[in-house]
Amino acid sequence: MRMGFRITQEQTQKLIMTPELRVAIKILQLSTVELVQYIDQQLIENPVLEVVEGPVEHEAEEPVEKASEKENQVDIDWEQYFEDAGEPKAEKTVNRDRENRPFDNFVTAVPNLHDHLLFQLSMANLPKNEWDVGEFLILSLDDNGYLQCSINEAAVRCGVTVETAEKILKVIQGFDPPGIAARDIRECLLIQYEQLEIKNELLKKLIENYLGELAEGKMMKVAKKLGVSLPDIQKAVDELKLLEPKPGRKFSVSDNVRYIVPDLVVERVDGEYIIMVNDVSAPRLTLNPFYKELVRTGSSDPESRKFLESKLNSAVWLMRSIEQRRGTLYKVARYIVDAQVDFFEKGIKYLKPMILKHVADATGLHESTVSRATSNKYMQTPKGLFELKFFFSSGISHIQGSAVSSEAVKKIIRELIDAEDSQKPLSDQKIADILQDKGMDISRRTVAKYRDETGILSSARRRRY
Repeated sequence: MRMGFRITQEQTQKLIMTPELRVAIKILQLSTVELVQYIDQQLIENPVLEVVEGPVEHEAEEPVEKASEKENQVDIDWEQYFEDAGEPKAEKTVNRDRENRPFDNFVTAVPNLHDHLLFQLSMANLPKNEWDVGEFLILSLDDNGYLQCSINEAAVRCGVTVETAEKILKVIQGFDPPGIAARDIRECLLIQYEQLEIKNELLKKLIENYLGELAEGKMMKVAKKLGVSLPDIQKAVDELKLLEPKPGRKFSVSDNVRYIVPDLVVERVDGEYIIMVNDVSAPRLTLNPFYKELVRTGSSDPESRKFLESKLNSAVWLMRSIEQRRGTLYKVARYIVDAQVDFFEKGIKYLKPMILKHVADATGLHESTVSRATSNKYMQTPKGLFELKFFFSSGISHIQGSAVSSEAVKKIIRELIDAEDSQKPLSDQKIADILQDKGMDISRRTVAKYRDETGILSSARRRRY
């Protein structure tokens, strides 16, 4: 065997992800809100980009090829490019949303739980040292209104006795909302029991000693221990459910509220479903005429021209990627709407099973492209607001040879449970038997899985006496 060095020539194929392709992929998987943020960032970084007010029709613009190192210039003739393309004319628009509204209608911030309690504490007329203890305790509450520190810790941190700290805690527990500043769920419910002046000794006993058994649905066991009838236990449990286990959650911070902007809008017009890509909030982009003039006339030095051409290249690729995203979203949405017409007409029970491969084969796109196009996107329809991933679900086989979507099966299970006799609730096996009688091949385990996913309790916990 002879070893040595030699020069050989061969051809190979490689898949190279260019920077332009990375931009296109990134833009495709952005939601409408994220796209607006991304465009705003690009407007800051790229001086060639400019926002045009009003509707603008983008022309088919091709990106610039990279300049060769030897020639130090791009392949495209920008002067000829600008002459052929022309400049989009910005239409003057009038802001019709601007109205003379009084500033009293605007609230800067919604009071949170701590502000609400500190205001009540200021009205309690406590000495300075006790007020400091109350402030420390209030600021130690979590979002649900439960105390997250011990009384001993509060006493040490504030330099008071444990008895004083306990007394101030009792004062705070008398504030609104009822049940606030409790150390556990039992104390929270007992505070509400006292403040709301509930006259039911059986309910008080249940709160003090049997919350665990009630959570597990063991009402018969509790009734035997207390020597009372099941209807009495059921009545007390119904009254218990009226109490608030998390008194602080109605003061949740408004910043945590998530507002969804639909990426697609589907409307029914004259019996036909029309799809609109909701990109109104995204700014319309064009090229800055000043920099275009510099490239056209060649008045800038070679380094500046090279910089401007690279920025022009990035700007055109960005605009093209946005148009590509719009077209891809429309293709995917069009297939979903056409395939799920029965869902839009009759409801969720008629939702058909669908996978990414179905859309990819019908639209000529790759499965990964469909996945990115449907990721974190929402569609507003006459039936409500849905995430695009909602329409992609597995299914179970039907006796007629077709398949039924898992979401449709969940809807049927919920309807069966809503119509059941509360004293004799349907078991998972009974529900499976009913669905099999309707031609659906489903097991008891699958019924239990779907029931858990929809947040429905088991038959033992749904039973009423």
